[in-house]
Amino acid sequence: MSYLASDAMRGRGSATEDEHRAAEYVAAEFARLRLGPGGDHGTFVQASALPNPLPAKLAEHMKQYEHVPRTTTWNAVGILRGNDPKLRGQVILLSAHLDHLGICPPVNGDDICNGADDDASGTAAVMELARVLIKARPGRTIVFACFGSEEMGSYGARAFLAHPPVPVVSIIANIEFEMIGRPDSLAPGELWMTGYERSDLGATLAAHGARLVKDPRPAQNFFQRSDNFPLAQQGVIAHTVSSFALEPEYHTAKDEIGLIDFGFMTQAVASMIEPVEWLADTTWKPSWSEGGRP
Repeated sequence: MSYLASDAMRGRGSATEDEHRAAEYVAAEFARLRLGPGGDHGTFVQASALPNPLPAKLAEHMKQYEHVPRTTTWNAVGILRGNDPKLRGQVILLSAHLDHLGICPPVNGDDICNGADDDASGTAAVMELARVLIKARPGRTIVFACFGSEEMGSYGARAFLAHPPVPVVSIIANIEFEMIGRPDSLAPGELWMTGYERSDLGATLAAHGARLVKDPRPAQNFFQRSDNFPLAQQGVIAHTVSSFALEPEYHTAKDEIGLIDFGFMTQAVASMIEPVEWLADTTWKPSWSEGGRP
């Protein structure tokens, strides 16, 4: 979750043309990947099994941009096609961001920001939901996306929108998972949804068992500070699910795996499985509340 998004998008300007081209190229190429054989159900595609000529293209890409400073990442996108002919044209987007800050001010000699909570925890949630939903064979199509460069200004999410693997208008809901590795003292044992009142998605998922409550820190404007926001600006019902607690380790080298509360995180993610499975099979669609769309 980024403090930098607004400044970066207003006039960062430091991303080179090559960086933008690299991000757009990789986003477009990864949009072709699927979770199983033939673009249907199955197991995750392994790097060695990528369809030709993608491996060679990616190798060429990496060589071509060796000179580019490592200030960009890439999107990893998988698609699980819906199993119901009447519903498969409707898409649920489950997402997280796979980047963090890279090098940051050292703490006891450690200057690597691993981002265990921000946002390896959310990425793990997306992967777990992918594992479960592949077996469930839902009616609606599910897109699993791990966005790069969120911390630099949601460039990965914006590249996704610029090169969508499915029509943006087909995405009926986006649930972004962001910093769910530690409970929030203002909502102990719960996950909270940013912009909860802006649509009926959160309340409906909660009614189906999700441990979701309203954002207890509205003054922080978290709805606008994650990768859900570019999608919401395009009209997609898009929210972030989090338990971000404003811990002192936020955006520092101290955001390490040793601080993750795996008991809480496991229970929180588990509470989302049945509600997401229901959302993936129902004909119900979420809608914006009056004045809720940004």
